[in-house]
Amino acid sequence: MEKYKSLEKLYGKKEVKNGIKISKYIKSFIIKSMICFIMFLTMLILIKSNSNYKASIYKYVYSNNFSFAKINSLYKKYFGGILPFDNIVPSDELVFKEDLKYSEASLYKDGVKLSVVDNYLVPAIESGIVVFIGNKDNYGNTIIVQGVNGVDIWYGNITNTNLKLYDYVEKGTMLGEVNKDTIYLVFQKEGKYLNYKDYI
Repeated sequence: MEKYKSLEKLYGKKEVKNGIKISKYIKSFIIKSMICFIMFLTMLILIKSNSNYKASIYKYVYSNNFSFAKINSLYKKYFGGILPFDNIVPSDELVFKEDLKYSEASLYKDGVKLSVVDNYLVPAIESGIVVFIGNKDNYGNTIIVQGVNGVDIWYGNITNTNLKLYDYVEKGTMLGEVNKDTIYLVFQKEGKYLNYKDYI
């Protein structure tokens, strides 16, 4: 306690508190890194010692539709962000948290076409990882989000997005802006197209 009091006299109370916070973040980062490293080494040892583990892991990762979004969600839930200061958000930052709103829905190709207002800001229907950004035939500029529930959602006809590949998006976050007044949605799981009515 005396040590902190003498530091406060020398540097000032605010600087000492900031220094303590930074050292806590560094400790947190080191602990998270060590836990991940230990888990990784344990996995390698199991794979090396037993060929059945290797075969089952290989089959699960390469044969099935592996959900990185689910892994990321679990990691954030139990460990927080990758960097310890991910959860520090400036108090004046605007938060976009919306539900999908549309006036009319009709079948379109493998999904649905929704009528929305001009320049509508599109929210994510489900939390997940961005696995594709680019042009798709019949859908225009498309963003595909691999949801934590294993469903890939295609958002077609999107412009003005700030997203990058492998960004994690929470449900309700803004993906981008609709070009004019139409958005195309496709729901896909393990190569099969799903009925949009179950998701919107």
